[in-house]
Amino acid sequence: MRQIVLDTETTGLEPKQGHRIIEIGCVEIINRRLTGNNFHYYLNPQRDIDEGAVEVHGLTTEFLSDKPLYEDIAESFFEYAKGAEVIIHNAAFDVGFINHEYRLMGSEHSDMASWCNVTDTLHMARNMFPGQRNSLDALCKRFEINNSHRKLHGALLDAEILADVYLMMSGGQHSLFAEESTSNIEFKTKTFDENRPSLPIIKATKNELSEHVERLAMLRESSGGECVWDKVN
Repeated sequence: MRQIVLDTETTGLEPKQGHRIIEIGCVEIINRRLTGNNFHYYLNPQRDIDEGAVEVHGLTTEFLSDKPLYEDIAESFFEYAKGAEVIIHNAAFDVGFINHEYRLMGSEHSDMASWCNVTDTLHMARNMFPGQRNSLDALCKRFEINNSHRKLHGALLDAEILADVYLMMSGGQHSLFAEESTSNIEFKTKTFDENRPSLPIIKATKNELSEHVERLAMLRESSGGECVWDKVN
C-alpha cells in the first residue's frame, strides 16, 4: 500500500479570495514505513501574504520571490500522488487549495479526489475522540509524540509529524524511518529444517506482562474500545 501524507501552507484562508499555496510538503509511506521519498517545494504565489498567515508559518513574500510557481511543479506533484492514499489533517482545506491551483491553470486535474484517495485524519480523530481537541498538536500530546521542534508551521515538518500521528491512530506503530527506500528491499521465502532442535520457551517477566497490559489499554483507547489482542487466548 502506497500512502502520501501531505500538508500545505498558504497566503491566507480562502482560495475564493485569491489566496494561493506557498509550500507543499509530502512524505511517502509504504507498508507502514516512511521511505524518505519526500516531495517538498516552496512556491511563489505572485501575491501578498496575509499578516496573520506569516505569523503562523513565517514565510514572507521576499523569501518566496525566487521560488517556482505552482504550475512549474503541478505535473510532478500529480505524478507523485496519483493512485495513492493521500492522508491530510483537515483535508477539505488543502484539497480545496490544490484543486484551485489546477483550476487556475485550466488543468484536467482540478478534482483531486478523481486521481487519488483522500483520508482526513481530523475526521478519524473526531470519531475516535469525540468531544475532545483534535488539532495536530493535541494529537501529538495524546500519543506522546515529541513535536517540540515545531516552533512555526511548515508543510514538510507537519507532514512528518502527521505521519507519526496517523500510524499511531491506525495501529500504534510510528517513527519508522527507513534508511533506504523499500523499493530496494528483496523479500525471500525461507523454509526451516524439520529436524531442527526445539527452541527454548522464554516466559515473560512480571514487568513485561504489566507493560503488555498497559500497551493493550492504550491500543483499546485509541481504537475506540476494541483491540484484536483481547480476542487472543
